[in-house]
Amino acid sequence: MRALARVQEWYGPHSSTAAEWPADALMMAKGETTVSVVLPARDEESTVGGIVAAIRRDLVERTPLVDEILVVDSNSTDATAQRARDAGARVVAQREVLPHLPPLTGKGEALWKGLAASKGDIVVYIDADLRSFGPHYVSGLIGPLLVDADIHFVKATYERPYIGSDGVAQQGGGGRVTELVARPLINMFWPELAGFAQPLGGEYAARREVLERVPFATEYGVEFGLLVDLLQLVGLDAMAQVDLGHRTHTHQSIPALGRMAGQIMLTAWSRLERQGRVLASEPPAHTLLQFGLEGQADLVDVAVAERPPLASLVLEEDVA
Repeated sequence: MRALARVQEWYGPHSSTAAEWPADALMMAKGETTVSVVLPARDEESTVGGIVAAIRRDLVERTPLVDEILVVDSNSTDATAQRARDAGARVVAQREVLPHLPPLTGKGEALWKGLAASKGDIVVYIDADLRSFGPHYVSGLIGPLLVDADIHFVKATYERPYIGSDGVAQQGGGGRVTELVARPLINMFWPELAGFAQPLGGEYAARREVLERVPFATEYGVEFGLLVDLLQLVGLDAMAQVDLGHRTHTHQSIPALGRMAGQIMLTAWSRLERQGRVLASEPPAHTLLQFGLEGQADLVDVAVAERPPLASLVLEEDVA
């Protein structure tokens, strides 16, 4: 009950809507602060160009809130990089950022490489598969950071409908892994974070100095890991959420969601171990046996690697 009271105390003052942060009104608060928008993208040629073009038109040319649009091409096999470049983004290949490091895979790797390659004081992450993107996604997320120096991390919340194969939207049907895995884990072990309505959402913003001090899980556990690690680093009162309206994107298959769930559970386990809250004689298994429609078995690896805090890497290189 004490944790619930803490969430209730936090929720009101730290929750807002994108309409409360219009781009024009944020220009004075921006001052000399620089903003980078980073989009991790793998085979997103159908959506990435439109997102980049909207940001450039409304938040670079019309209202200069954004200083850099960076697309991290995560080994795409389609025209993702060219579409992003044509729309006005700077594009970097994931494998070419910090190339002296052993390569890793996954969304978290693209986010970490994007942090390393970008320059802004504030970094905004936007998924490249959005079909509902509007510039208010960016202005809404950076608003609390520009106006309040005590806020260090802002997470998006939204309605996530599930779009079925018939094209019909089912309200509240999106975010299946959130409801079945992430939210129960958060409420059990980190109840202070229970007020975040979309803990796994791919849209959020933070101050660079904070992001560089936390590790990044390299797979789909990255958003879960960041929430938990930032809670420990800056505390709940330095975190906020902004309602962006609704979010539609490409849905993954049930087997893919199962793999995602396994990665999130392993990410949660690693945080519990690191915080001294669990002690095991051996680590949890990282293989997942899945069964197809006709009973065929498929053994997949859901292991989660991790990149260290970027600041520690920079310090090591400076010493060397």
